Amino acid sequence: MKKVIVTFLALAIGIISVAQTFSYPFQNPELPRQQRIDDLIGRMTLEEKVAFLMNGSEGIERLGIPEYNWWNEALHGVARAGVATVFPQAIAMAAMFDPEEHEKTFSIISDEARAKYNEAIRRGQHLQYLGLSFWTPNINIFRDPRWGRGQETYGEDPYLTSVIGKAAVRGLQGNDDNYYKLHACAKHFAVHSGPESLRHSFDAVVSQRDLWETYLPAFKALVTEADVQEVMGAYNRYEGVPCCGSDLLLMDILRNRWNYQGLVVSDCGAITDFFKPGAHGTHTDAASASADAVKAGTDIECGSNYKTLVEAVERGIISETDIDVAVRRVLKGRFELGMFDPVEMLPWADIPYSVVACDEHNAQARKVARQSMVLLKNNDVLPIRRGSVSKIAVIGPNAADSTLMLGNYNGDPTHVITVLQGIRNAYPDAEVTYERGCDHLEGFTPVPKAPRAGMNMAGEWEGVPAAGESGSRKVAQKLPPMGPECYTDEAIAALAARAAEADVIVFAGGITPALEGEELGVHLDGFAGGDRSRIELPAIQGKVLKALHSTGKPVVFVLCTGSAIALAQNEADYDALVVAWYGGQEGGNALGDVLTGDYNPSGKLPVTFYKSTAQLPDFTNYDMNGRTYRYMTEAPLYAFGYGMSYTSFKLGKARLSSKKIKRGKPVTVKVKVSNVGAIDGAETVQVYVKRLNDAAAPVMSLKGFQKARLAAGKSVKLKITLPSDAFEYYDVASDGLAVKSGDYQILVGTSSADTGRPLPLRIK
Repeated sequence: MKKVIVTFLALAIGIISVAQTFSYPFQNPELPRQQRIDDLIGRMTLEEKVAFLMNGSEGIERLGIPEYNWWNEALHGVARAGVATVFPQAIAMAAMFDPEEHEKTFSIISDEARAKYNEAIRRGQHLQYLGLSFWTPNINIFRDPRWGRGQETYGEDPYLTSVIGKAAVRGLQGNDDNYYKLHACAKHFAVHSGPESLRHSFDAVVSQRDLWETYLPAFKALVTEADVQEVMGAYNRYEGVPCCGSDLLLMDILRNRWNYQGLVVSDCGAITDFFKPGAHGTHTDAASASADAVKAGTDIECGSNYKTLVEAVERGIISETDIDVAVRRVLKGRFELGMFDPVEMLPWADIPYSVVACDEHNAQARKVARQSMVLLKNNDVLPIRRGSVSKIAVIGPNAADSTLMLGNYNGDPTHVITVLQGIRNAYPDAEVTYERGCDHLEGFTPVPKAPRAGMNMAGEWEGVPAAGESGSRKVAQKLPPMGPECYTDEAIAALAARAAEADVIVFAGGITPALEGEELGVHLDGFAGGDRSRIELPAIQGKVLKALHSTGKPVVFVLCTGSAIALAQNEADYDALVVAWYGGQEGGNALGDVLTGDYNPSGKLPVTFYKSTAQLPDFTNYDMNGRTYRYMTEAPLYAFGYGMSYTSFKLGKARLSSKKIKRGKPVTVKVKVSNVGAIDGAETVQVYVKRLNDAAAPVMSLKGFQKARLAAGKSVKLKITLPSDAFEYYDVASDGLAVKSGDYQILVGTSSADTGRPLPLRIK
């Protein structure tokens, strides 16, 4: 056998040591990858193959292959790996309606991920959360605002989710012809959006129309258009079968119809749910569950049940050939990430650790945070220019909480700018007072998150730090709940009287990731295990807000949340409303930019803000009837796609390139947008499609949008092309989507509730 001598950086996951002599073809980067995969798999024992199919993949010392852990997170910045730039939560970034900026952000995130990986390999470390396979983005449809993990998604609309999701994948995976920068992962496949308490036993039942028109389009887009390299199966069942063992989802749809060639990973512990008492109960033991999952196409288990695959082979319920199919896909992924090739061949091996949390990345975090903020109401209160006020009262449970700014699935930033600090930074010459005023709800105070073990700014690995500190970031200490004496009418009136001494009052309220999130142990009034049982603003906050407004002073409500809040009962108690989401490390500074007018808000709602919980169907009902702007017949409080500006925009008369087109052909919308106000700003023009004479079709569906940034007094002519698939609907004959002939309306506007005069279109 011909020996190959190559110079490498270090013997590790894929960067191999200096001047090492190798005797195996799989180590030769000059050979075709398939030949190298064939050689390596031929040298592996059954036990070694099985070990490769778990997220904590064991190394093979005799072949010089070290361990690797597939589990890494980067929902809005590299997470759980020490210091990293923390961008606004995913739902906030969706509010930008800006795929180009989103791709740039995720390119920054992938730079930091590669830098951490490079440093770990240089130090000979093979630790979880320092790898190259990142389990993001979450492209589930946020069908119900009660779902606590909805903050991780890009909202309620399949098209917006598809466009923003593809941008995230491009930013993470890079554009090299030979290697992937990272692996992105589309999750959770499929029909998954709560309740959290039922996810290990729940059987999602949906019509074929809802499946294909709502729950699958984003996954299809990421697979067929963005080349996503991993797909994660969901916890729940679909049509009685656990999603991670579903031939229909993983084989028929994903692999066969969409020709997916990448990896399928299980959600963590999902295979256990196959046989665990009280969960799905579809299997008797770990071996049968693991065998069926692999045969259905789940290549990597996040867990350890797959170790029983050796037993499953011995019992004859799966063959080694079946296991080889999964192993080949796993090896293909590792080769394409450059894990077996010399460092000089890898495009990103020279990214230094100094890029992590650098000034450029911090600036991008601030830019994204301010672009994500949505102005929903403004009675001539905002902007508050510097020098126009001398005293600002900041009140509320979210004003000084640094941990809520980080959302969930977050990294540990070098700093966090709270709402309070951001206002103080924005108004250095004004007196800014602060009172907490109330908790999120009576008797509740969030416990600050403990930083995870990871790398510090010197690129050194740290264990779990002492409470209260991680690197250079101070962690907020736990505050005791405010006593009942703070919630009396007298106490609230006294609070309002003190606030009345200010020129303007800023109330920072809403909810927190300590109340909404993944399987939380929270069971309080209105909150259940990470989800919400109702979506109204907690009563005590409404009571305080009303008292503050009764002072006659302008009240600006800064709403921190990862989901829609029903505010109909509070609408009269604030003069301006800014949705600040969970704004990331620079969220406070970004808010200051918006309040002062240094930045003109341009965010748009990626979710419907309902008037009340009464407008929602049952949480466990996955039927889309009555849900989201696409199927609601009632008017919401604030519509999907809505968001105000400090300037005014005017849309000209929209025109279609043709009023009649053939099936399979695109159509272009042309419209002039003008900034008719006195301030530079940005407007997002949105194009919706409505199918006529089809009672089961959505009321309307977003199918195109474009952001126009315009100086005061300027105009631009936009062209937004609707491809043929903008007119796809479920077709019984093909059991999938198909372009339908018939009559349509094209709706052009600045939100789903402001679309102007419909344009008729006929498809022949």
